[in-house]
Amino acid sequence: MSNKVFLRVAAVLTGLSAITLWVAPSLAAPESFTVALTGAMEVPSVDTPAKGSAKISYDPSTRVVNWTITYSGLSGPATMAHLHGPAAAGANAPPVIWLTQKGAPAENPIKGEATLTPEQAQQFLAGDWYVNVHTAANPKGEIRGQVTPPKS
Repeated sequence: MSNKVFLRVAAVLTGLSAITLWVAPSLAAPESFTVALTGAMEVPSVDTPAKGSAKISYDPSTRVVNWTITYSGLSGPATMAHLHGPAAAGANAPPVIWLTQKGAPAENPIKGEATLTPEQAQQFLAGDWYVNVHTAANPKGEIRGQVTPPKS
């Protein structure tokens, strides 16, 4: 094989490899997981019998996240819920995505979906976000859980 042919073949294979690496993440299957919500996960922790569960699915090809959050035993009605970040467990961060409608009473279960920006998706997949459910008695949050997507 001549040098010219070899270089052309190498260039084509390099290009195909790059395309495969770029496309492969978009072919990843959606992932579903559950996040436990407790007062102990709040920062600072909240002494409450309340508990909850966030069932989350994430599609890396579209960056769409879906959630269904259920809860019980809160000190009063849930006033709002958010995804906060970026923050590791034990740290606080501002809300990134409202899980409830602003100004409206929170439903139980709380359901919805959002499309993440590329930066948000990176933080989300790194486990740097948490779910927080707020009440009037605990305006900074009564129950919380760190979102830790399963590692592929």
